[in-house]
Amino acid sequence: MYDSHVTERSRFRVLVYSDDRDVRNAVMAALGTRPHPDLPEVEFVECATEPVVWQYLDDARRRPDLVVLDGESTPVGGLGVARQMKDEIFQAPPVLVLTGRPQDAWLATWSRADAAVSHPIDPLRLAEVFVDLARSVLQPG
Repeated sequence: MYDSHVTERSRFRVLVYSDDRDVRNAVMAALGTRPHPDLPEVEFVECATEPVVWQYLDDARRRPDLVVLDGESTPVGGLGVARQMKDEIFQAPPVLVLTGRPQDAWLATWSRADAAVSHPIDPLRLAEVFVDLARSVLQPG
């Protein structure tokens, strides 16, 4: 399980990657700064390009507690980033991928994402899946 420093802090850092500003905004609007009263306040880190994602993931001090990746991003999709992250980062943070459609759930499995939600983003479904993943970080085991 992901060993997080979250329990020692009042904030929960979430990286949101998409080349589309509207997708990033939709994710952040759906989750808000407090998606559930039991969770700490969410601090978002927006990334529009894959190299910036790796800057955060490679720096242990800035590494997010949870990552949301848009599988439809170009030129590098979030599914490929998820798979590479799970291959290369020891105790990688949980990953929620946004797939193009529900039938693409198999791609989320291939990417080793911890959860998937399909486009168009359903704010209630996204928040539900996010809260479950966040709890797995905060209460491992």
